[in-house]
Amino acid sequence: MRTLGLGGALLAALLPLAAAAQDKYPSRPIAIVVPFPPGGIADLTARPFAPALERILKQPVVIQNRPGAAGATGTQIVANSAPDGYTLLVALVSISSTPEVDKLFGRTPIYTRDQFAGIARLNADPPILVVHPSIPAKNLNEFVALAKKRPGEMIFSSSGLYGASHVPFEMFMQAAGLRMRHLPTTGGGPAMTAVLGGNAVAWASPPAIASPYLKAGKVNGFATWGARRLPDFPNIPTLKESGYDVEYYLWTGFFAPRNVPADVFRTLREATRQAVQDPDFRKTMEKIQTPIAYQDADEFKAWWDKDAEKIAAAIRRIGKVTDK
Repeated sequence: MRTLGLGGALLAALLPLAAAAQDKYPSRPIAIVVPFPPGGIADLTARPFAPALERILKQPVVIQNRPGAAGATGTQIVANSAPDGYTLLVALVSISSTPEVDKLFGRTPIYTRDQFAGIARLNADPPILVVHPSIPAKNLNEFVALAKKRPGEMIFSSSGLYGASHVPFEMFMQAAGLRMRHLPTTGGGPAMTAVLGGNAVAWASPPAIASPYLKAGKVNGFATWGARRLPDFPNIPTLKESGYDVEYYLWTGFFAPRNVPADVFRTLREATRQAVQDPDFRKTMEKIQTPIAYQDADEFKAWWDKDAEKIAAAIRRIGKVTDK
């Protein structure tokens, strides 16, 4: 039997310690998957958030846009990734919608909410009903009246079928008794492009995307889905003010796969708490008029559970719809 000398024994004892130190999280680049194309609110939030995390975690944080199926494609990628903290997700409220839609159609869900650990909520804004200026309507009531005269003719765009901007528009149409055609796209940027190009007349836009076009007069804002008017757009009434009992928020959350190690989750949680205070991140979010609405993991979990119940109820009321 071979025995180790004093030097060999010391080396053997130190090897596990060296490996542990080497593997301390994070020890290599981190990927944040954005399940939408560039230009949407998830992307606009994730891009300034990533460098703020980099400065804290001391490792590169790389954005990967993986669009498709109203966010489901990229979200599924993260759900099925290794729970090691190196593949993370910045997602929208649609993370709650997709599993409910799969249930509605009798499909096995492509992913489920319990496959994720919510690190934090980053922001939460009500969408704005933006309308192409060629539409002969000066306000929401005139828009509704026009749409009722042309049932099934006027087209609205969205970030994808049953996506984060499709659900609120369907809720609005149900409350207003409207029937319009749906043009789903692959994200917020393409949805706005569809309106600007005249391929659709309206959509439920995040304020960050709508803001420059509203200010330039390229679209009109007729209503918001919030409980109160947006401070940056005080002249745009809420749907509730206009007589429609609809409230909805486009929120952005930061997630890890379920079963991420507790120490890794703590590191990400603390890094996020610091990152949302980063001056550059806050300045960028203010510039795109998307106020930070940070919730830490515990608070976010409780809020997300309630919001998901509301979204599930809305989808059941909407029922089975297609993009035809």
